[in-house]
Amino acid sequence: MSTPQNPLPLGGDFLADPHASYAALRRTGSVHRAVDPDGGPLFLVTRYQDVRAAAADRRLSVSKRYARAARGHVHSMPAELDAHLLNSAPATHARLRRLVGTAFTPRRTESLREAVRQAADQLLDTMASKDRADVATDLAIPLSMTVICDLMGVPSDDRPDFRRWTDTLLSSEPGAPQRSREAMREMHRFLAHLIDRKRVAPGEDLLSALIAARDEGDRLSEDELVAMAFLVLFGGYDNTASLITTSVLALLTHPRHLVAVRTGELAMDAVTEEVLRWNPPTMLAVRRFATEDIEIDGTAIPAGERVWLSWAAANRDPARFAEPDAFDPHREDTKHLSFGHGSHFCPGAALARMENTIAVTSLVRRFPQLALLGSADDLRWTASLRSRSLRSLPVSL
Repeated sequence: MSTPQNPLPLGGDFLADPHASYAALRRTGSVHRAVDPDGGPLFLVTRYQDVRAAAADRRLSVSKRYARAARGHVHSMPAELDAHLLNSAPATHARLRRLVGTAFTPRRTESLREAVRQAADQLLDTMASKDRADVATDLAIPLSMTVICDLMGVPSDDRPDFRRWTDTLLSSEPGAPQRSREAMREMHRFLAHLIDRKRVAPGEDLLSALIAARDEGDRLSEDELVAMAFLVLFGGYDNTASLITTSVLALLTHPRHLVAVRTGELAMDAVTEEVLRWNPPTMLAVRRFATEDIEIDGTAIPAGERVWLSWAAANRDPARFAEPDAFDPHREDTKHLSFGHGSHFCPGAALARMENTIAVTSLVRRFPQLALLGSADDLRWTASLRSRSLRSLPVSL
């Protein structure tokens, strides 16, 4: 076994073109020692076969109890928002997953289809009054916010605050960490109060279903309940908005596929899967910690070390996908890892896929002259290791 030297800084230069950065790493090996922007050490896994296998390896746990305290790993998320699926040891994770499964049912997701369609049409009606629009701020962000808040039962009057909090958590501007901590405290107070209200007057929403599962079976702690609400709201809002915006960009920069979607010759479902492979909203899996000394692709990883699995790098591995950098919605091999793999597969995957298909299909058919304003090279992506999204996508209608 070998241990790579000279840890790679995962900072600004790496993020300038993350797909090119990951490609360079894959060419030299699958596993790389690196440091995050805060200087924390980690092992980064980049090749599809190793990423997929590691995602299901029980020796790699998402639980922080296995973190090597001597390395000074900082936990940025407060404990009251941290007791969710993505940070739980196997036994706890299985229990939480079952509870979410009883509430986040396919039937509940399907019941939202018409509401998603109506919300998208209302936003498109507003866009139709203008010559120009921004797909991100006029469609993707408000639609994803509406859908996830409807699902969770967040009152309309409270949604502007929730959007402000989540935007703060995603910010990369100077001073963002301090503002993020305050936003998380405010979000926790809001969610705890909302849960109290719904416990007294439950509705038909997902949060009420989670409360019932906890109160009747006594299987969710209060922290777990609040953290689960945070996870669903935050993940369902940002990731879906990013997927919608990136899907529209993919079609606008590939006119042949845009025409095919508009005429019905190309299924939007196929476009969604290829966008998820080609440019996923979530670049990395939730960090893992080695529970014992392990080896990945000949690299020794000591117990307690932090391991990052890159969905984005795996999805463009030429050993797995032919011409991986090409956007090709006709490709037959679509087994990307963007929603995870194994026990941590995203429970909201079906809802995200449905929202994207409805929103993008409705947009391109509503506006036959839809075109990108400016050059795709001038668009600004979020400078984040975790996510890949456009905060603005200007178009001519």
